[in-house]
Amino acid sequence: MTESPDLETLRSAIDDVDAEILSLVAKRIGLVLQVADCKRSRDLPIYDPSRERAVIERLIGLAPEYLDAQLVRRIFERIIDESRRIEQHKASKA
Repeated sequence: MTESPDLETLRSAIDDVDAEILSLVAKRIGLVLQVADCKRSRDLPIYDPSRERAVIERLIGLAPEYLDAQLVRRIFERIIDESRRIEQHKASKA
């Protein structure tokens, strides 16, 4: 019989995953800043609701069954909102 991991081991594993998530969010924001530059150079609006809807729907479709659509939607709406805020902040400084 295999012994289940103890609480500290599980928490440590969660900490590792959180660090990976943070690294990926930072990478995403770096790309968002590049998108902001492209939009500015082409005089395109920062807010593109159809793109945002498409991104969220695609991610809902990619999510494993145990992650319901509402969870995926809420997480990525927040990430996208913050990304847009950063884009707008960068655009206002340009």
